[in-house]
Amino acid sequence: MKQKEIMLNSLVNGKKITLSELSSEEIGKNHIMTSIDTPMKADAFKLSDDEKMNKIEFHFREIMETLGLDLTDDSLKGTPERVAKMYVKEIFSGLDPANKPKIALFENRYQYNQMLVEKEITFYSNCEHHFVPIFGKAHVAYISNGKVIGLSKLNRLVQYYAKRPQVQERFTMQIAKELQNVLQTEDVAVIIDAKHLCVSSRGIQDNSAATLTSFYGGKFANETTKQEFLRYVEMKTQY
Repeated sequence: MKQKEIMLNSLVNGKKITLSELSSEEIGKNHIMTSIDTPMKADAFKLSDDEKMNKIEFHFREIMETLGLDLTDDSLKGTPERVAKMYVKEIFSGLDPANKPKIALFENRYQYNQMLVEKEITFYSNCEHHFVPIFGKAHVAYISNGKVIGLSKLNRLVQYYAKRPQVQERFTMQIAKELQNVLQTEDVAVIIDAKHLCVSSRGIQDNSAATLTSFYGGKFANETTKQEFLRYVEMKTQY
C-alpha cells in the first residue's frame, strides 16, 4: 500500500475507517491527514500576493461584519488589511515554494561521523482544522553521509514548513523527508513537542496537554542510536 493510501485509511477507536466515512468535525477531532504533501490547488499561485491580500481583506471584512463588529471603529477598521497581510506575508508564507530556504551543503572535511543534534528550535504554526496556533519546539538530528548543512538552515527549514496550515504529524514528516532528500541520507530524526490551541482554547479546553510526534529514519531506527538522540534532547544545557 502506498504512503498516501495508508493515510487515507486510519484507525479510529480501534476501527479501520476511510475518510469518506467521517464528517469534517470527526476528521478534525481525530487529527487525520490525507498525505505528506500540504493539500494545494493546481492553480494555487495564479494570483499574485497583492491579489490574494485584496481578496482575503474583502472576505475577512465580511466575516467581521457578519459577526456584528463595527468596522468604522478606529481599532477595527484596519483589521481586515492587517489579517490579509499577516496570512500571505507571514504565518502562511510557507505555502509558497518561492519562500523555501536555499540549502547549501558543505563537504564533511572533519570526517565527523556522529549525530549532529539541533534542539529547542522554536516554531509557530497553525492548525489546519481550526486555523488557531500550534507552537512548540522541534528537535532535529542527522548523521552525515559526506555532506553537512549550515546549522541555521535547520532552523529555517523548520520555520518554512511551520508557516502553513498544518497537522503535526505531517509537519514532522515534511521536515524529515526534506532533510533526507537534501542530505541524501536516511539517517535523520525529528521530534516535535507542541501545544495546540484547538485543544487548550476551545473544545475540551485542556491547557495542560502537549502533543509529541517523532520520525526515526535509517540508523536512528536502531534502538541504541534512538536512545542516544533522546538523551541529547533531554540534556539540560548550561549557558
